[in-house]
Amino acid sequence: MVLALGLAIARDETMPTPTDIGWSGLAGVAGGIGITALYKGLAVGRMGIVAPVTGVMAALIPVAAGILLEGFPDGLVLVGIALAVVAVVLVSRVSDEGSGPSGVGLALVSGLGIGAMSVCISQISDGHAFGPLVVIRATQAVLIGGLIIVTRAAWRPTPGLVPAIAAVGVLDMAGNGAFILAVQSGALAVAAVLSSLYPVTTVILASVFLRERVTRSHAAGIALAVAAIACIAAGST
Repeated sequence: MVLALGLAIARDETMPTPTDIGWSGLAGVAGGIGITALYKGLAVGRMGIVAPVTGVMAALIPVAAGILLEGFPDGLVLVGIALAVVAVVLVSRVSDEGSGPSGVGLALVSGLGIGAMSVCISQISDGHAFGPLVVIRATQAVLIGGLIIVTRAAWRPTPGLVPAIAAVGVLDMAGNGAFILAVQSGALAVAAVLSSLYPVTTVILASVFLRERVTRSHAAGIALAVAAIACIAAGST
């Protein structure tokens, strides 16, 4: 939140309008619920189910909203969107033979929340990116703080993890800011689908830095993601 405020001042953004503040508040609530459900689902459910269901739902909701609000994109873009959804499913799959709770309910809640956040963000007026993010982060801080108080959950992180947690916050803020700018300069459906390809980056980084094995499913998903990006880029020009 502090970094977003600094960037808003550096970009000389004007104060968000009351409408922008309203949409930002809704985005904060939806995103806070979505990410909390995702973490909970990954903790108690099966990752091989939670991850792809969340990813696809988070992509499909803004795509549907974008088509309703902005009309159908070019045919080649539609092909790219379809390829991207399949790529998210393939890349998000992991070896998961567990017989415990699937976590599909939490995954649906997570996908709905994250997808709704994307739709709310798309309603923010042009010229405002990091100012609304301050409102989003403040809303999420209040929401999560309230949950901690009500549930009396443990919240103090191990001191050694604080730098990594701060880095996650910076990267997440940068991603949200880039998404806002992308929506303002293009179509919601395209921005939502391209941003939903983040599991591809995760798989590649895990392979490079953690030496994790890239399965055939992952390789096929990465190839489809490249094809999807090419189709969307060609159809959007």
